[in-house]
Amino acid sequence: MRPGFLEETVVTRFAPLLLPVALAAASLAGTAPALAADYPSRPITLVVPFPAGGPTDLIARVLATQLTQQMGQTVVVENKGGANANIGMQYVAAAKADGYTLLYNTSSIALNPNLYAKLAYDPRQDFAPISTTAVVPMVLLTHPSVPAQSVAEFVTYARAHPGKLSYASASAGNVTHLGAFLFLQSAGVDAVHIPYRGSAPALADLAGGQVQFMVNTINDSRAFVADKRVNALAVTSAQRSAVLPDVPTLAETVAPGFDMGAWQGVVAPAGTPPAVVTRLNEEIRTALASDTMRQQLAQQGAQVLGSTPDDYARYLESEITRWGEVVRAAGVQLD
Repeated sequence: MRPGFLEETVVTRFAPLLLPVALAAASLAGTAPALAADYPSRPITLVVPFPAGGPTDLIARVLATQLTQQMGQTVVVENKGGANANIGMQYVAAAKADGYTLLYNTSSIALNPNLYAKLAYDPRQDFAPISTTAVVPMVLLTHPSVPAQSVAEFVTYARAHPGKLSYASASAGNVTHLGAFLFLQSAGVDAVHIPYRGSAPALADLAGGQVQFMVNTINDSRAFVADKRVNALAVTSAQRSAVLPDVPTLAETVAPGFDMGAWQGVVAPAGTPPAVVTRLNEEIRTALASDTMRQQLAQQGAQVLGSTPDDYARYLESEITRWGEVVRAAGVQLD
């Protein structure tokens, strides 16, 4: 890992995407509808490349409901999970580029090109970015048997037991894996990675004491924290989370400047007409500006984003580059 890379990596990445979505949507009003007057004329499918009921699926369904109300056509969520989100992403990449099949993507779209030697799609060439939607902070969780009541105590304990603690992730190369890797690198901690097939079994084993800690999304972890099956020591965002207000950030404790989260967005197949992309961008940003959606996302600990298609394209490119260095430093390669 090159000098200064970690500090560069954990500096906030979301500022360019934190647009004033209400104003942005208003500025587009009256232009996109005229460009795509006949769209949509039938239901739209929003593909989620993860199983139903997971943290990504929950936010995607909130967005689909809001878009259905706005656009006068049903937006249907279709789950196509598996292969670290590759099945769903490949499906959308090969779909007809008419605006009726969209992908609700996560940061996996930037991770997977670095994790797999061969993919059936190219995130740079096979998708038309539409807009970012939200970022979900992550939280450092420990089993109650770990003798640490703060993240500083945890780091001290882990350093005193190098290679003796194990941590869970939703899968190898998942943001829950690489997010934990970044934390461990920043703290100078050596631990054993145990990948699972999804966050649910990973959390279950953490609660059962089979592993000692995990870095997971807040919205997926709140119930486990609330009933004290696990302890929440720190969140990964620059500011404290409204849903876990008493939990400090890594930045204010052991890792100054640390700021990361599991970001999400919407893309279409490459070649989708620009007028349709513009219309979808307007509708998504209007949805993100709605009080209903903001309240529902806040309840899940998610922070609203929103961007232009061009800004999203640039951000995606920067994330592919950034995570490439993290993946190489972690020594992860999936086939």
